[in-house]
Amino acid sequence: MGLSLDAARIRGEWLKHAASGLPPLPLRDDAPDNRWQRGAVVDALYLAESEETVWAEWYRHLAESGIPPERALPRDLWRWRVDVEVADLRTEEQLARVGLASPAPGRGTWPPFQAVGEEVWREGRRGLVAPSAARPDGLTLCLFRDDTDAVEGAEPVGRPRRVDAAPAPPVGMTT
Repeated sequence: MGLSLDAARIRGEWLKHAASGLPPLPLRDDAPDNRWQRGAVVDALYLAESEETVWAEWYRHLAESGIPPERALPRDLWRWRVDVEVADLRTEEQLARVGLASPAPGRGTWPPFQAVGEEVWREGRRGLVAPSAARPDGLTLCLFRDDTDAVEGAEPVGRPRRVDAAPAPPVGMTT
């Protein structure tokens, strides 16, 4: 039957942080699990619409893993140009249509989101856009990856900006 989700055209520049020195889209043998997919099923590139959301997601990950920020530096902040049609899960109503509440921090909350994300991927969609669990006013973009070094509809722009000191925790962040 499939999910009955609206499509959203996402255009513009989005952001991604990574350990300093890594390529913008590293190839990896074992893809990690994340909120919207399990690595054993499909890999994904996650982007944020703003620096506040990028750093909120970073701090959330560090808090959950018990890692002090200074141990996870330096970071590279990459800009990505995006032009892609994805499933639209930006509102509580759209999330409710697939049986989800607003994303909350914590890996323990991931399984129902992973099930929806993987169904979106099985339906042949390029990805999805949804609220950030770490900063509910922010958006995250999950773009599914195949086995190549590219993601359809997204490409890195220029060189990254290196971040050597932990940025101030963003206002509105939840961990």
